[in-house]
Amino acid sequence: MKKVVVLCLMACLTGVAFAEDTPAPAAESKAPAAESKATDRLKAAATVLDEIQSAGDQGIPEEVLGSAECVAVVPSMLKAGFIVGARYGRGLASCRTSKGWSAPAFFTIGGGSFGLQIGGQAVDLVMLIMNKNGMDNLLSSKFKIGADASAAAGPVGRHASADTDWKMRAQILTYSRARGVFAGLELAGASIRQDKDSTREFYGRMVPFRTSLQGTINAPDTAYPFLSSLAKWAKEAAGK
Repeated sequence: MKKVVVLCLMACLTGVAFAEDTPAPAAESKAPAAESKATDRLKAAATVLDEIQSAGDQGIPEEVLGSAECVAVVPSMLKAGFIVGARYGRGLASCRTSKGWSAPAFFTIGGGSFGLQIGGQAVDLVMLIMNKNGMDNLLSSKFKIGADASAAAGPVGRHASADTDWKMRAQILTYSRARGVFAGLELAGASIRQDKDSTREFYGRMVPFRTSLQGTINAPDTAYPFLSSLAKWAKEAAGK
């Protein structure tokens, strides 16, 4: 009888040890972090937009921003070459919806020629998607500027000149800021793709471009540093 009891105790202890050594099953979706690289990027994008639009005569014209269907910002895009060369960056975009500006969609941009930019400094990039065709390209989450979507350097100033054809010229108007100088920027051959890592980091799961940019989901609270800044400047531009 004692042998039976000892054997039973040994079996129980072995089971407990095995249970402690077995990893817990992974959760189906990871909750988004309150602070992450993605949220830092949202704050940096808000700062870029605030600083550019606070510059008065050196910002995006009110008529242009007020007409944009979507706004994309790449804070501190890094250059891979010297004088003329490819760049790589991570950014985010938001589009107008019936409920206001959409939840952000995260993307990467790389390759192509970004015009004459002396030195290897980081450059802030702003892209305004001006019409439905441009928005359709953005919603596809994978396109090449100049091939799939036409782009042109955007006008700079408090107001766009009445005789300019910026409304008809391109699907995307592009701007850059380097060393405090803000100007229109020619983009050629740059590819934009969904940044899946940042999307999962921010939302805790994979969210397609269309789901976020068409207003299907609500924006998390951590998106509002950027969305509030965007809404403020777009409202001011539309009201003038």
